[in-house]
Amino acid sequence: MDTIKGFIDQLLNNEAVTSWLISFVIAIVIFLVGRWVAKRVTKVIRSLMLKRGMEETLINFLAQVMYATLMTAVIITALQKMNVPVTSVAAIVAAAGLAIGLALKDSLTNFAQGVMLVMFQPFKKGDFVEVGGIAGSVEEIRIFSTILKTGDNKQVIIPNGIVGSGTITNYSVHATRRIDFVMGVSYDDDLKVARDVLTRVCKAHPLVLDDPKTNVFVSNLGDSSVDFAVRPWVKTADYWTVYGELLESFKTELEAAGCNLPYPQTDVYLHQAS
Repeated sequence: MDTIKGFIDQLLNNEAVTSWLISFVIAIVIFLVGRWVAKRVTKVIRSLMLKRGMEETLINFLAQVMYATLMTAVIITALQKMNVPVTSVAAIVAAAGLAIGLALKDSLTNFAQGVMLVMFQPFKKGDFVEVGGIAGSVEEIRIFSTILKTGDNKQVIIPNGIVGSGTITNYSVHATRRIDFVMGVSYDDDLKVARDVLTRVCKAHPLVLDDPKTNVFVSNLGDSSVDFAVRPWVKTADYWTVYGELLESFKTELEAAGCNLPYPQTDVYLHQAS
């Protein structure tokens, strides 16, 4: 113990070591205080953007970038207080920039695409979209990824590089949507009766819009059926509700009117060999 105490006393009596320890403590204080300030500033700026009515997705993205920028400044300040040659460190980082860029090219692509998504806003939080082959509601656009919640309540994290470089289908951007049904009836059925039934069912549904008007017409003469295209318009939020209810009503009402709903079938003929 005496040896350890003596060693500590020797270090404390060393002016250079003492100066470095003081600088280290100050740097830690700068980092902790700076991090607290960065969080507070980011929170205040976020509140101001919310009061101005900015879109939440844009606010979250800008807040993340702002916090990262402030923390970078805090770290540089703390290193300078410890007499670390920041310019030399920057030169080393710059020299290694190419290697880092190659190693992180996917991350850089995701970041760039994230900036583009925030700038052009092909979708916002709450929109139901299909990106990268995944359909779901947008929960958040982060710096490097976009988070979706699927219909069965799964969270899917998609890199922004995939989101921005592929096709984006936004089902929520318009207030109304058209449902496209194809209903087949037998060649022996009365087509006028079938058309009247399909039209009547659509008009009777309370969630089907009167404007635009529902279109019902023969779209195809198939191998075993005459196909009707039925195209009612609904509010986007009512799409799946109306889809299921109309599909069920089409079947029951067509059958009640004496129409047959054909399905693929094969006739097999057996011939007895003589």
